[in-house]
Amino acid sequence: MGLKLSKKDALLEDHDLSHVQRYLVRYLSTSSYVRTVVSKQRRRLFVDGYDLDMSYITDRILAMSFPAERMRAVYRNPLWQVRSVLEMRHQGHYKVYNLCVEEDYDTSHFHGRVEKFPFDDNHVPPLYLIKDFCESVHSWISSNPNNVAVVHCMAGKGRTGLMVCCYLVYTGMSAEEALRFYAHKRTRDNNGVSIPSQRRYVEYWANSLRPSATEKIGHRIVRLPRVWCRELQRIRLYDTVNTDAVFFVVAQLHEVPGQKYWAPVEVVRGCCRQIKRNQRRRGTRYYPFMNTVEEEGVMNSDNPRVIAQMDTEKPVIYEKVCLEYNFDKPLTVSPLVSLKHVHALLANHLMTYTQLIISWAVP
Repeated sequence: MGLKLSKKDALLEDHDLSHVQRYLVRYLSTSSYVRTVVSKQRRRLFVDGYDLDMSYITDRILAMSFPAERMRAVYRNPLWQVRSVLEMRHQGHYKVYNLCVEEDYDTSHFHGRVEKFPFDDNHVPPLYLIKDFCESVHSWISSNPNNVAVVHCMAGKGRTGLMVCCYLVYTGMSAEEALRFYAHKRTRDNNGVSIPSQRRYVEYWANSLRPSATEKIGHRIVRLPRVWCRELQRIRLYDTVNTDAVFFVVAQLHEVPGQKYWAPVEVVRGCCRQIKRNQRRRGTRYYPFMNTVEEEGVMNSDNPRVIAQMDTEKPVIYEKVCLEYNFDKPLTVSPLVSLKHVHALLANHLMTYTQLIISWAVP
């Protein structure tokens, strides 16, 4: 025999359960224990009883994790607490910069002072987006001596660090100085921007900047490289651990009308498989992703430009475990191309132990 409940009893039970759920969410969102665990080595800000994953990189630049609502607020910064702290410290003088593609919120929580510069997690933005971001932050900060810029992605570390470091370079630091400075200010273990491609893009951005006669008042001349199409010849993964094959997707970034976000559109997918040490292929040449930006009016047609260089053709490379995929016919792509591993867990594992090699056919 089973126990039968009347409709009234069932409703009361559902009400009690929802009350417990609401209480649990409220308790967890006000407790900082889970958020402290999730934030790992990122520095936290303690203000009047609030404990937030937020750091002052400079007096005018703040970095933080996503200002979340509902269940996400259990392990991210609760939006209402972020708003309270910003209103308490910088009332009327803060602007939030959202770098997330995957999540959003009502900008009215911050009086509409929110600007989006979205790009994918663990990836890099087009250089033009970095330029627009730096110019926007500089314009906001320069408009009032009390203004501050609050930058966030989801965790408030990688994408946030890339863009904050680019702004520090824009204001006069070298790429290496900016990366070290951000790592010290944002983390306790000095492990700031850790993804290699994101670190390289800070250097690419530094190479795009030129001193100007007005630099003393904070302006920089930005000369972005030309967009050059190239032919993708092969993809290599080095130092893979306990892996015989990795599936991948190559996507081309395409502009979305009316948006800053360039959406990836799949071009081809395949599988990198292990190659033997004696299968060395000759004839491939490697070039830097971005040559030093040429002076205005001076062009050197003999040197290819805007090509990814991840290694050089050295014999020691072929002593390593290597997975490779060769295209039957070279694939024409522009520099705005991304490569993703199909298996997310495998991609996260390989991110630490592998080096992505893209070889280009010389036109």
